[in-house]
Amino acid sequence: EEELSYADLDERSNRLARVLVARGVGRDAVVGLALPRSVDQVVALLAIVKAGGGYLPVDPDYPAERLEFMLGDAAPVLVVTNAEIAVGLPDSDCPHFVLDEPDSVAALSGVSGAALELAGHAAQLAYVMYTSGSTGTPKGVGVTHQGLVDLALDHRYAGDAHRRVLHHSAQAFDASTYELWVPLLRGGTLVLAPPGRLDAATLARTIDAHRVTAAFLSSGLFRVIAETGPGAFTGLREIWTGGDVMSPTAVRETLRACPEVRVVNAYGPTEITMAATCETITRADAVAETVPIGQPMDNMRAYVLDSALRPVPPGVAGELYLAGTGLARGYLGRLGLTAERFVASPFGASGGRMYRTGDIVSWTADGHLDFRGRADTQVKIRGFRVEPGEIETALTRHDAIAQALVVARAGVDSGNQLVAYVVPADATADGPTPAELRSYLADRLPAHLV
Repeated sequence: EEELSYADLDERSNRLARVLVARGVGRDAVVGLALPRSVDQVVALLAIVKAGGGYLPVDPDYPAERLEFMLGDAAPVLVVTNAEIAVGLPDSDCPHFVLDEPDSVAALSGVSGAALELAGHAAQLAYVMYTSGSTGTPKGVGVTHQGLVDLALDHRYAGDAHRRVLHHSAQAFDASTYELWVPLLRGGTLVLAPPGRLDAATLARTIDAHRVTAAFLSSGLFRVIAETGPGAFTGLREIWTGGDVMSPTAVRETLRACPEVRVVNAYGPTEITMAATCETITRADAVAETVPIGQPMDNMRAYVLDSALRPVPPGVAGELYLAGTGLARGYLGRLGLTAERFVASPFGASGGRMYRTGDIVSWTADGHLDFRGRADTQVKIRGFRVEPGEIETALTRHDAIAQALVVARAGVDSGNQLVAYVVPADATADGPTPAELRSYLADRLPAHLV
């Protein structure tokens, strides 16, 4: 129900940026962002970046223990929020800037909306996102301005297809990077979906009512809509999807129902700015039994290597390593883990880095990448990375559990599902029920890890 021009958005974010600078936000400072999907959220995100800081999405639906860890680990200088969400945030030493409090409103009205004159650089921190950790500890990934700019200016986003882009993903899901920055840095229109969780029907109504031309859907959501009502995609020019293995059936059904739509299978871990490779599909009869993850995005390079970091020929499986400007800085405050995953590149200029994905892939004869699986136990659930070890660690902290094993089981209609097997600490007792363990985990882990 609200519309902002670029001039309005610029002025509002400049005002907030000036207030944030006065409260200690500067170059590379981490600033928590705890707001619902709204115009205020977009304004605050831009203001944090304009002030020189990097935004840290803080999902108020996360359990208090998870939020406490993130705020303690990232040590933000400030959290931008509103009064409703602020009361549910964990106690910490980090001050809050509550947008709708009278003092905050007065502070914003008393500053200029003119642009700030702050010197920035390409390697500066733009945002921090947390992802599941195999040792039981989540890790924060720091992404740069260079990564954001090169993503948004990729040639695949040129033309009218991305004229009106839907923003509906959770801020802590890196698809939101595409949804926010591609339209804003290309002069397009950003269409905000209603706040809260969206079902397929609401999504379809939003796409139709606001003439959305492009949207990102997780692989699971795309499959559900494609197989139950692909007509919901009518009007879209491009559908970007990713986060899990793509269903060929879903692609075929979509292209048969909406032949004018292009479906793009995007691949990219959180350690890369949203997408590292992609595959565009335009014809239903061209969809094979598996959908490739495609070719590298602009300014990205992909290497398929053996255990000695030697390139393997087409058709031979190897581990995927990624290089280019989309690489994150590394893991916040975890130098050892950063050095383990972001390794020196033997290709190109000296000093270059590659990210070791842990994904097993192979090149096709025509230079596209096929996904084969994982080199470890990591899985994707509804687009989110899941390290089973993190859930196992949480389970074994329960006094009544001696051992735990977590696996992903493929569901017939719903994609991967997490299943936990536990050994009670007292073999003579019944142990906690599944419902009790689910409740225990829900107090400690985000929903996608339960």
